[in-house]
Amino acid sequence: MPALEAHALTKVYARHGQSTRALDGLDLEIPSGQRFAFLGRNGAGKTTFIKIASTLLLPTAGEVRLFGRDVVHEARAVRAQIGLVPQEGKLFYHLTPREHLREYLRVRGVGRETTEARTVELVEAMGLGPFADTPALRLSGGQQQRALVAMVLATEAPFLFLDEPTLGMDPFARRQVWEVIRRAARRGSTVLLTTHYLDEAEQLSDELAVIEGGRILFRGPSERLKSTLGREVRLQFSGGFSTLELAPFGKVISDRERITLLTTRSAVRELTELALARGVEVTVGPVTLEEAFLELVGRGIEEDES
Repeated sequence: MPALEAHALTKVYARHGQSTRALDGLDLEIPSGQRFAFLGRNGAGKTTFIKIASTLLLPTAGEVRLFGRDVVHEARAVRAQIGLVPQEGKLFYHLTPREHLREYLRVRGVGRETTEARTVELVEAMGLGPFADTPALRLSGGQQQRALVAMVLATEAPFLFLDEPTLGMDPFARRQVWEVIRRAARRGSTVLLTTHYLDEAEQLSDELAVIEGGRILFRGPSERLKSTLGREVRLQFSGGFSTLELAPFGKVISDRERITLLTTRSAVRELTELALARGVEVTVGPVTLEEAFLELVGRGIEEDES
């Protein structure tokens, strides 16, 4: 049985006499124990999907089942199986990170001894030690976000919804969180992650789905998405070439500082030798997930649906 099944899921918002279709007959299955990334621009339908699947929002049509339970008609049983980091979660300003962990676990019915053990473990794993006893109102945004994620991961819930979990964190803190998420998956939790950081999606997901306009455009490993470009290599030139000259070799992206060419391996030697002969600096690397996303969707992940 899949951990999550969505069939013909539709959500229509009605505002000021107009309707907006946030989800449009979406179908999705996520196997148990998988780390799954949901990618899409703001307004593409990611957060709406998570709110429905985590029992916070009713669908207009279709259904979602979590471990075989209908999230609408069996919401209480579903909630006992999930942990959720919402996109705009807030801490109680007068409580410290340590107190948040303890109180949240106790409210969820975790025993005192287990609560203390998990609190100690997550405080250390998430790098919360230096400010574990600092009231939330005195923490930075990134520190507060770490505490929120720690609370949810400490539940060891069978299904974890993580909506932009590392938002506002510095690169070092993000990597600490990544490792704790990997540890949760190794313990058996299924993870559904949304993120605008495409390197994070690659690092954390077994599979990913790209959603646009409430529909899934692609599902599979990140390497398969990149392979759909038909171009494996990115060359960047510090001038010395025109876009017209490079166009026969692949896709050209030009800005004021450099020219980027997405091309095949067979063209690399010829173009690098030509660049060296012209005295032009050239760098070579693999195509990125961001470039594959842009090719598939037509716009970058940071661009809003509107």
